[in-house]
Parts: sequence; structure tokens; C-alpha cells
Amino acid sequence: METPAQPLEKTTHPIPKEAFDWYDEYAHGLIDRRTFVTRLSTLSAAGFTTAGLLAALLPEYANAEQVLFTDPDIKATYATFDSPQGHGECSGYLVRPTTVEGKAPTVLVVHENRGLNPYVKDVARRVAKAGFIAFAPDALHPLGGYPGNDDDGRAMQGSMDKAKLEQDFIAAAKFIKGDEAGNGKLGAVGFCFGGYVVNMLAAAIPDTLDAGVPFYGTPAAEEIRKNIKAPLLIQLGELDERVNASWPEYEESLKANEVDYTMHMYPEANHGFHNDSTPRYDPKQAELAWDRTIAFFKKHLA
Repeated sequence: METPAQPLEKTTHPIPKEAFDWYDEYAHGLIDRRTFVTRLSTLSAAGFTTAGLLAALLPEYANAEQVLFTDPDIKATYATFDSPQGHGECSGYLVRPTTVEGKAPTVLVVHENRGLNPYVKDVARRVAKAGFIAFAPDALHPLGGYPGNDDDGRAMQGSMDKAKLEQDFIAAAKFIKGDEAGNGKLGAVGFCFGGYVVNMLAAAIPDTLDAGVPFYGTPAAEEIRKNIKAPLLIQLGELDERVNASWPEYEESLKANEVDYTMHMYPEANHGFHNDSTPRYDPKQAELAWDRTIAFFKKHLA
């Protein structure tokens, strides 16, 4: 009889910064899994096991459920939309507030580079709990949807045509802005790849997006940044060297084009500091960033 696999035992030591950096490189396709694991093994002399570090670094989505789908203040369903210049039929997680009278603002919620995982679905529920109509597309819908784990999701999304993916999110933005229960105002919040998408939407469809909040996202292509009209609330983690390297040049573009923007750099925060399913999560900084996000949307989408 086959012995069932045992869960990885987590490390009890503070995770070194280089382990976070290697995970970031792995998560964004800059190194493969073998290289990532090999690098982790070099920390054994400091008292870490490779299995323990792997277990600590990989997400635990049970920790990311702040708003239950059964919460009486929201109603969560799914909706399909057409993306004629992208992948055709697409789908997303649609969450409506049940406590709002009259029309509500709409907010597009954009996932990381691995599909619509449980963390991002919970973020959509948090947005709806705050009184907005939230829509979180799943870029992997044309391939069958988020597969249930981030490694496979990352590989699936990496295999897709980037230009078509961008068109899918443009179509999603227009779809939810036109929701009959919406007030005609659209915000967008995204994380990592999703942060890039928010920056891209601000530049690609400036007459559609009314406010954008990119969390640790890289800028849109330089040639279209001049189109940005929407106010931006840019959220960055101090320890996120990869994304932060793109900020000075992006800020120059925003200033040159007189964009209304605010950037917050969160001290001692890693890339992904808002994601409460991973050890990169910084509760204090994440709460502050989220409070700022909701206040920003209330100001610009009312």
C-alpha cells in the first residue's frame, strides 16, 4: 500500500531576505524551480532545511480568507464576457455589495501571474464588502481556469500570449464599467502582474479607467504613458528591488505628463506584502495600504 505524502515541516527561524528574493525570481520566471531549490539548500549551514523553507515560502490560502463568500453583505457569483481581440470568451468572479442603495462604483481586481487564486478572490470580496461592485477576471479561463495551485497556474499563464491577455483585461474593464447596477465609475486594483495591468489600463484606455491602485507593479510601455488621465495610488514595498528599480523612470513620465499620482513606499516591506497567504505578508503595512486604497476609491469613484 502506498504511503501517503507527508506535509512539509515549516522552519521556525526568521526567513532570510535572500530566500524571499529567490522566491520572487522563481515566481516571475527569472529562474527555474531547480535553481530556486538549489539556492535554498545553500542556507542549510544557517540552520534551515530546504523542505522547511519551501513550506514557509509557498502560500497557504486558508490564511487569506478575510471575507467569507457567505457574508450577508455581499453576493458572489461568476460572469462571462467577450474579448474579441483577446481570447474570445473570458470569465471572472463577480461580487456585489448587498448593503448599497442605488448605483455602486465598480472596481476591477487583477490577480498576479498565476491566475485567479483564493487570495485574489478574497480581495474581491473585501472590495465588495466596502461597498463596490468587484470583478476579478481569471486570465486562465481559456485554458480551463486556475488549476488549484500556483506553480501550474504560473506555467499556464506564462504560456499565453501577453498581448491577448492585455486585451482580455481591457475587455473586462469595459464589461464591468457597463454593469447596469454600476454608477459609471471604474477603479482598478492589481498585485504584481496585476499592478502592471492597472498601469497598462490607465495608459491604454484612459477614458475608461477613473482611478488606479497598482500594488508593486511595473509601468506601462513608455510610448503610451502620455495617455494617462486617471489618478494613481502607487503602492511599493521598500525591499522590492526588482520593481522599485522601474519607479524613478516611471515617476519622471508621470510628472512630465502631469498625472495626479501618490506613491507610498512601505518600510521593510517585501514584494507581495499585501498577500496574507504568504510569509511576505506584513499585517501593519498591508492594513495601511488597504485603508488607503479604499479611501482613494471612495474619493474618486463616488
